[in-house]
Amino acid sequence: MGMNARTKDVAVVVGVGPGTGASLARRFAADHAVALVARSADSLREIAGDVRARGGVALEAPADVTSPREVAGAFAKIRAELGAPVVLVYNAGSGTWGTIADMTADQFEATWRTNAFGAFLCAKEVAGDMVARGRGVMLFTGATAGVKAGPKSVAFGPAKFATRGLAQSLARDLGPRGVHVAWIEIDGVIRVPGRELPGMELLEPDDIAETYWQIAHQPKSAWTNETQLRPFKEKF
Repeated sequence: MGMNARTKDVAVVVGVGPGTGASLARRFAADHAVALVARSADSLREIAGDVRARGGVALEAPADVTSPREVAGAFAKIRAELGAPVVLVYNAGSGTWGTIADMTADQFEATWRTNAFGAFLCAKEVAGDMVARGRGVMLFTGATAGVKAGPKSVAFGPAKFATRGLAQSLARDLGPRGVHVAWIEIDGVIRVPGRELPGMELLEPDDIAETYWQIAHQPKSAWTNETQLRPFKEKF
């Protein structure tokens, strides 16, 4: 893990894939020891290896965020090997798209579990240590559907609304105790390596990650609690 692992503040990035998750891991690794959480052990191994190749500290903690047992195990590993997290970035988010006629009850529940339930489980794992320390940051990745849900967001929209509501509640509860909570709406399509969309203005993952890092380092007198990111040509 490296001699300097215990001397750095710990940032946990939940939902690490080839796009935003990988960029978040690399950005926070500049000044944190990063723990990476996702279901895919292969994806974690590749991104953690990239962080280490750049001189950073990275720990792989595979887990299904919808499972309380797996989330608890991942965070126990993080605390044991790196220390108590100072930053939580909850970037996990997926869902089935469709109208009420298309959506099954299982699909609706699975979408809620990945977005909202997983966010609750991870926040509960870190909140106690952050409050005890008197400082900490929780950042939640939102989406357009968490503000205005389209006809095919019958599952994803309610799930992101719930995540936003969680962030608002946490901000009011934990903010006065030194924990900065923010919900970041991604209003647009994110560029993912290998999935090009010609003719569209896309959000660049590294640019998204830079904003997360800046919010995580804001002074207490001027905290962002909600914000939107979109490409400069995006219609809104």
